[in-house]
Amino acid sequence: MRLLVLGGTKFLGRAAVEAALARGHELTLFNRGETNPELFPEAEKLRGDRTAGLAELRSREWDAVIDPSGYVPAVVRDSAESLAGAIGHYLFISSISVYASLAASNDESSPLAELGEMPDDRLLEDYSNYGALKVLCEEAVAEAFGEGHATVRPGLIVGAHDPTGRFTYWPHRVARGGEVLAPAPPERKVQFIDVRDLGSWLVDLSERRAAGAFNATHPGRTWDEVLETCREVAGSDAVFTWVPDGLLAERDVGEWMELPLWIHDPEEAGMHETDVSRAVAAGLTFRPLADTVRDTLALAQPTAEAGLSPEREAELLAAAHS
Repeated sequence: MRLLVLGGTKFLGRAAVEAALARGHELTLFNRGETNPELFPEAEKLRGDRTAGLAELRSREWDAVIDPSGYVPAVVRDSAESLAGAIGHYLFISSISVYASLAASNDESSPLAELGEMPDDRLLEDYSNYGALKVLCEEAVAEAFGEGHATVRPGLIVGAHDPTGRFTYWPHRVARGGEVLAPAPPERKVQFIDVRDLGSWLVDLSERRAAGAFNATHPGRTWDEVLETCREVAGSDAVFTWVPDGLLAERDVGEWMELPLWIHDPEEAGMHETDVSRAVAAGLTFRPLADTVRDTLALAQPTAEAGLSPEREAELLAAAHS
């Protein structure tokens, strides 16, 4: 297969390129050459900025394109329309944030978010228009490609080369050992997907020219399973102190980023209850959690933006014990 990837050297695109090359596909990467430009010497590399158009791709044809880097509707529309005559299949990477409500489980037929008065030409600092922008991007691809496209809506993507630090916080924090603050109850489930599972499946969908929308995340693992796996893989002496939502909320702990994966707001609880049965039926599979933790420890680093600082964690643990 001749496969074009818009991006392809940072995180999800990188995983998809690795999977495609391992299967012997012919890869062309179109990006600005600013992120890991040394990767994939065996692939063709075309340099350009998609926000300025795809002139560098004119007079070329590919069997399929994977687009993991589209956020602004006008840019995605321009890309889709420019490639409509040169590509057999367009795979657009969206997000589970496209749903109008995240208060409960969503499947692919659930109502989608609307932009309202928010801008459509940029992502707001608080990400409040992120989901609605992705909806408009999906529509742009659908209008240009009709049945010749698929939309994948991932949940939180984790693992090798994760730049966000969100899931990454947990394996690294547990590896440091000692008393670890954990959000109770331990049997509550969280959802995320290993980037390599998702990247490989994107290539599957492109090979089959699959059509339609697919939610893409793991069906769910308990907090206890996640943290115990982190401890086992790291071989650490971590001891978990399970702290209830009420105390965390009283202390103004930030959901999702300050305490990664933790969601207390009932209006957001559906982030960890997404229906992924359609993707599983379409071949999405999941590696053991221990493999994801190992990749995260070896190939992803914590960030300043995600996770409790040692001082903040100590403060919260003291409050919990009192």
